[in-house]
Amino acid sequence: MSATQEEDKKPGDLRGTHIHLKVNFQDGYEVFFRMKRRTQLKKLMDAVCERVCVDFNSMAFLFHGRRLLGGQTPDELDMEDGDEIDARLDQSGGGITNGLYLSCF
Repeated sequence: MSATQEEDKKPGDLRGTHIHLKVNFQDGYEVFFRMKRRTQLKKLMDAVCERVCVDFNSMAFLFHGRRLLGGQTPDELDMEDGDEIDARLDQSGGGITNGLYLSCF
């Protein structure tokens, strides 16, 4: 057993202290994270937004179809090693834009 696997496991805890999660984007882009089970998901969400240069308030993070809140932890959501989170650009509105497109560049 490697040193990282040994540190992840505590006596009586079969799940360990860390979890590996995969974040999937709409376009097929994937990001992998390793984090502590009791760390708030806001840390992962901020890292994802920074990596793809998107404002935090513009993203929606979903786990099993339900929107995640930054204050939740993998333990609270009973996440397991290898679980996947979907990251989507949050869409609001839906009105006609009269052909005007906004660009962030």
